[in-house]
Amino acid sequence: MAAFSTFLFDLDGTLIDHFAAIHRSHSHTLEQLGLPPPTMEQVRSAVGGGLDAAIAKLAGPARLDEALRIYRAYFSKTMLDDVVLLPGARELLETLHLRGAKLAVFTNKHGPSSRAICDHLGISALLDGVFGALDTPWLKPELEFARYAFEKLGVGPAGTLLVGDSPWDVQAAKNGGFKCWCVTTGTHNRNELAEAGADRIFPDLIALGSDLTSSA
Repeated sequence: MAAFSTFLFDLDGTLIDHFAAIHRSHSHTLEQLGLPPPTMEQVRSAVGGGLDAAIAKLAGPARLDEALRIYRAYFSKTMLDDVVLLPGARELLETLHLRGAKLAVFTNKHGPSSRAICDHLGISALLDGVFGALDTPWLKPELEFARYAFEKLGVGPAGTLLVGDSPWDVQAAKNGGFKCWCVTTGTHNRNELAEAGADRIFPDLIALGSDLTSSA
């Protein structure tokens, strides 16, 4: 841990399991459009690059605007149903917070929704920021999004570790000049994350946290 003083955490699949609510919202959206509901695996493979990209994959780009309106209205009413912290998340955040690290959520999930979820799960007090989609014109892996987060946190890429679950996280770290450790609790497996160039890969946050804090 001595090598890191700032920690950026992806949200879905890294800190939280929100796939039941996300799958339910995509199913509702496609059914409203007269399309067959997606499987959970189809949803898992579609998410990560932002809601617009996921909707375009599942409903088709021609119906993006219509689908977004349906999805957002439904999701805003139901997003706190079935959302839970993944094992080890709270303990890791509490440990890092007590050790004086800067902690932030850095996600392609809708920013206001992300903050509401962090409040709901009782982790907002442990965080120095929650940065998500629509907070800026950018998403991961765009360098400008990382620069925005650093400016708000008052830090730089040196000493920063991004903890995530997808190639978007890995590429965001590469673009920004900092490290990325990944967990396989989200949308991508070990082989996919290794191919993307993750610096370290763990089965979950319990293993990642044990490795991180034992080296302090």
